[in-house]
Amino acid sequence: MIARLFTDHPASVDESYLEHAAFAAKFSLALFGAAFAAAIHAIFPFAFEKTASGIVARLYARTHNRGK
Repeated sequence: MIARLFTDHPASVDESYLEHAAFAAKFSLALFGAAFAAAIHAIFPFAFEKTASGIVARLYARTHNRGK
């Protein structure tokens, strides 16, 4: 029962637990990068003009049909 908590969702996107953990970790790092770029852009509007939105668009493209 407990093991299913860690395996059901990764299996729903055709990944093992470790594959899913690696994917989620990379996704998280990309989001941190987008957040950093957006924060710098808030102070210096000429910097990173499209960086955060580009990262978000790429992440969405990689994830919006997973598990279907």
